[in-house]
Amino acid sequence: MQDPLVQIESNVRGYARLFPAVFNKAVGSIITDTEGNDFVDFLCGAGSLNYGHNNQHANAALLRYIQANGIQHSLDTVTTAKVEFLEAFERIILKPRALDYRVQFTGPTGTNAVEAAIKLARKQTQRSHIVAFTNAYHGHSLGALALTGNQFFHSQFYGSHNNVTHLPFDGYMDDYDTSLLLEKMLNDSSSGLPKPAAVILETIQGEGGVNVASDTWLRRIASLCKEHEIHLIVDDIQVGNGRSGKFFSFEHAGITPDIVCVSKSIGSGMPMSIVLIRPEIDAWKPGEHTGTFRGNNLAFVSARAVLEYWNDPSFEQQIEDRSQIVQQKLQAICLNHIDQSLSFRGRGMIWGLDMRCGDLASQTIQNAFKEGLLIEGAGASDQVLKVLPALTIETSVLQEGLRILESAVDAAIASRHYISSKTPTTAK
Repeated sequence: MQDPLVQIESNVRGYARLFPAVFNKAVGSIITDTEGNDFVDFLCGAGSLNYGHNNQHANAALLRYIQANGIQHSLDTVTTAKVEFLEAFERIILKPRALDYRVQFTGPTGTNAVEAAIKLARKQTQRSHIVAFTNAYHGHSLGALALTGNQFFHSQFYGSHNNVTHLPFDGYMDDYDTSLLLEKMLNDSSSGLPKPAAVILETIQGEGGVNVASDTWLRRIASLCKEHEIHLIVDDIQVGNGRSGKFFSFEHAGITPDIVCVSKSIGSGMPMSIVLIRPEIDAWKPGEHTGTFRGNNLAFVSARAVLEYWNDPSFEQQIEDRSQIVQQKLQAICLNHIDQSLSFRGRGMIWGLDMRCGDLASQTIQNAFKEGLLIEGAGASDQVLKVLPALTIETSVLQEGLRILESAVDAAIASRHYISSKTPTTAK
């Protein structure tokens, strides 16, 4: 299909090129285009739709609120929608996990939350340096971009990389415990690393290639931050909201960050971002960090509605059951193509199938789209297929999506073998 917006929309568009269709309807984990073609959604709005498209609970709450002429935009004034969200968030999410955080509403995107978090850490500590990690992805605004690892997003003509040091993430140096490098540099006054205001990390690097930090490594990093009075910021924008199998991804390691960035699925598809702050470091002065759309009441309403999933004691087990289905299929795909050295990794409902080659992954994505599956790549060369279904996806739909993925991988590898067999060799 020809892109109908090619003459008017900026060249910067990306997903429109990846998925050449005009979409007009979506329910749960099925999205439909204008020609009536259905697609299983393993893209999930890049992690913004953990509870599926047009979640019935969120939609019902929004319809009631809009029909009652509820306030939609309010800056940071107090509204019933905000009160109800915060009361539910504290009761359902924070208190059962023994977490004591202040909640800051920022602009509606994840990068807004990251900017606020690093700004607060610098203000409160009166230090300017931040430690981030290889393959990190924290957003595209000025401060967040400096924390992001992939060179694709960097340019000498825009963005500032001052006051940021990237150190190796867990697994970056194979079996070497990279937390030892951070420890050595913090303890050595000649290491060249200024004492940081904060260390920021994703417990599972989504865009970086679905790299899962071990619980042991995370506990070591958290301990070093505490020992050196450095704020630990966890970017839970993509892998929070239940994506890892628990509401917060850091719960698996039993750590308590000083600051947590939450966005994407917190609003169940509505734009919303929050920063969770330990009360003793909430050093903001009134109005010191603002944002016109930090009062999106429609997001408060939809967010409040989907929190009810976490009142169900069996919800985490349901996520784990779906996770097992994904793992089993990815393992089967790797075993079926053992000569290709494919591998998989992940946790909860975020998994990566490492194709080892960006071109092979790209061909698989194209094949999957033609068969009715939306999936994208991740990693430095987009060589990892990121499996990101909704937490609430029906088992039959999940299995159908995985069947298409397997077929798409088979076809991509078969095509690669065919091309290779047709490539003439040069006699020596």
